[in-house]
Amino acid sequence: MRYKAQDQAPTIRDFMAEVRRKIEGRDLLLMVEPDARLWAKPGAADAGSIPKEHEFAEFIIVDAAMNDLLRPSFYQSHHEILPVREASRGTVRADVVGPVCESGDFLALDREMPNALPGDLLAVWTAGAYGFAMASNYNSRTRPAEVIVEGAAWRVARARETYEDLVRGEG
Repeated sequence: MRYKAQDQAPTIRDFMAEVRRKIEGRDLLLMVEPDARLWAKPGAADAGSIPKEHEFAEFIIVDAAMNDLLRPSFYQSHHEILPVREASRGTVRADVVGPVCESGDFLALDREMPNALPGDLLAVWTAGAYGFAMASNYNSRTRPAEVIVEGAAWRVARARETYEDLVRGEG
């Protein structure tokens, strides 16, 4: 990857030779995900930029992604994000982001949030009808379940899609 105009990007072969040299003799299994250069038009994989809005940012990485709830990315809609079980670990100012590697894959930016730890369950409130209506299978992700909450009661209105649902129409 070239970061400056004067940089010379290594070939994939040269890059992998250097990676092999660095890990040689170690008891490691290296798995490499091919990047967009393998199928994109020449130069297309190097296009684009990522805006830097903070010098330092805390991230709360969640399972939900922009394909599940697109509204925050599209027009900065606000959805309360609260822990399902309260814990007294204080708060943190953080970006709540999903696992899809896109600059728009966020549910909240620069938000004061309860300090969540791995395994904590968070509820995204007021997604409403537009949440599911705008959901997609982008990045081969299944669409989320729809849950209706009425007071202390809740019920599943539509189950989460399964992998079988996702590939049903494939040949």
